Parts: sequence; C-alpha cells; structure tokens
Amino acid sequence: MNKFSIGVDLGGTNLRIAAVDEQGGLIEKVTLGTRISLGPEYVIGDMCEAIQRMSEKYRNGASLLGIGIGVPGIIDAQTGLVRESPNLPGFVDYPAGALIEQRLKTVVILENDANVAALGEKWLGAAKDYSDVAILTLGTGVGGGVVLGGSIWRGTNGMAGEFGHTTVEPDGQPCGCGNRGCLEQYASATAVVRMAREAIASNGASALARAAHSDPEFSAKSIYNLAMQGDEDARRIFRYVGRCLGIVLSTLVNSLNLPIYVIGGGVAGAWEAFSPSIFEELRRRSLVYAATAPHDPSATQEGASAHVVAGPGHKTIVTRALLGSDAGLFGAARLPMIAKARR
Repeated sequence: MNKFSIGVDLGGTNLRIAAVDEQGGLIEKVTLGTRISLGPEYVIGDMCEAIQRMSEKYRNGASLLGIGIGVPGIIDAQTGLVRESPNLPGFVDYPAGALIEQRLKTVVILENDANVAALGEKWLGAAKDYSDVAILTLGTGVGGGVVLGGSIWRGTNGMAGEFGHTTVEPDGQPCGCGNRGCLEQYASATAVVRMAREAIASNGASALARAAHSDPEFSAKSIYNLAMQGDEDARRIFRYVGRCLGIVLSTLVNSLNLPIYVIGGGVAGAWEAFSPSIFEELRRRSLVYAATAPHDPSATQEGASAHVVAGPGHKTIVTRALLGSDAGLFGAARLPMIAKARR
C-alpha cells in the first residue's frame, strides 16, 4: 500500500470513517456515535481525533492523499461550507472543510452524501462498468446523485439530484420542503412506517397492528418481513413504494437516457417487495425504457441478473446498489484520489 485516503460518512446518528487504498481495498473501518447535541465543534473534534488515529496507523510507508467527507444536506463543494443539513442541527453556513483542514493539515473535500454514494457505486459497485449513473438513496429521506463522465454532476448551485422532492402525488402528503406529494413521502423508511400506521388505523386487527403493538422498534424492515411472509397490507405498501419510484425513474429515463439507475440506501433491502412495481411503471410510463428494457428487468442482483449482464450501452439498467451502506464511505474516500489525479 503506497497511498490511501480516508472516507467519512457524517450522519445524524453515526459517524463512520474508513481508510481505503487506491485500488478500493478497505483497510479499516470504524463507527462512532455522532454527538449532535453537543454542537458542531464537538462533532468536528470527534471526527478529527478519529481520523488522526487512523491515519497515523498507516502513514508509516504510505502517504495520505486526503480526506473525503459525505454530509447530508446542501454543500458548497468549492469552499467546504455546509450550507444546510436537516440531520445536523447547528451546521448552517458552517465552514467544516476549512476547520478540518486546519486541524489535520491535509486536503479535505466535502460533498453531499448521496453524491458520494453515487460515486462509490460508480467506482466499485453496481455501476462500475459505466461512466454515467444516477442513484436514488432510500433512507430516512430520499436522496439522489448523478455521475456524468465519471464525475459528480452538481448543477449550478450544487443542488442537482434532489430526486426525493419530485412530485408523485400533486395533492399528496405534505413534505418538509414545503411541497406536497414528494417521492420522499412515499419511498423513504419514514414513509413506509407512516403508511403502515395509516393502514393500522383503518384495520386494527391486521398483522401490521399486531407487529406494531409487539415490536417497540417497529420499522420499515419489520413491515418488509411481513410483506415477504405474504401479509397483503404490507405487500400493498411496498407495491405503492415501487409505483412511486417507477414514476420518478420514468421521468429520469426519459429526460437523461443514462445507461444505469441504481437504488441504494437501507430501504433498498426491500428490493424484492417493491421492484416488480418499478418495472411495471417504467414500461407503462417511459417510451425510452420500453424500447431499451432488458429481457428480465425484475431479476435481482442476488439472482440471475439478466439486466446487469446486458453490459454497457443499448439497454437501460435499473438495479439495486451493491455496496450497501458503505457506498458513501468508498465514494468519499475516492474524492481525494480524483482531486490528486487532476492536479
């Protein structure tokens, strides 16, 4: 190992840090709690101490290329300024990049967390054979990122890829962004639980109601497990998740005509429950997809992935992420490597 970089996934609950070599090999990974309640200075302090410990382990005989950090929210990638982050209270117009660089004396690059997830999947994951990819990340909310020609596409103000705030129900559920009926309100983990509780309110004797009563951590995963056991109420929820994703993906396919679209984030673990509805909507709503769909688009990554082996070009691929929660870590670690190559 001659050179390595450190990737950071800064979340509202967890702070994850990894050392990665230039070939994409994971050297070490640690997870800490994010002490948000103590303020940004404490969070940055914890991060810098953990990065310092990790980098000192491997600097003997190897050089550190820099630090890449994925942050949820609106990031000014040029200045390292966190303009706004709903999951990180206090990080408003906060100069995180400059403060970390000052402490660690190395290159620090901040980027939106969905963008680095897209970059990670492009480098080592489901999109590694493609130069262009769009990703939708389904977690507490719904994020998105685009990589074009191997580089993150940020748009004019660094806000490209806000797919979670595409309208799927014009008069639907109010969203925190001020709109109604955003994809985030129908395809996030939060949305799945809300829709389950709405179903319980109308049918208190259902399996969903029994699960919610007996499980203090009633979650999207609990609802997915019920769907896979054949519970119709749970299955209906995930069919609706897939329908809403299909509506947004149809627009992306028609507008961008990229070779591959990747679904990541924690809710992507329910792929088997919602993906058939995605492909049904895509065939119905996207003339581009209908003309370029692989023969078996409903196959999963774990199964006979006919839609994956179709190869670059010709086909429009829609598939789940391969790197799971580590996509952002690998993508963040990749940022200093790209910056170094361009210098």
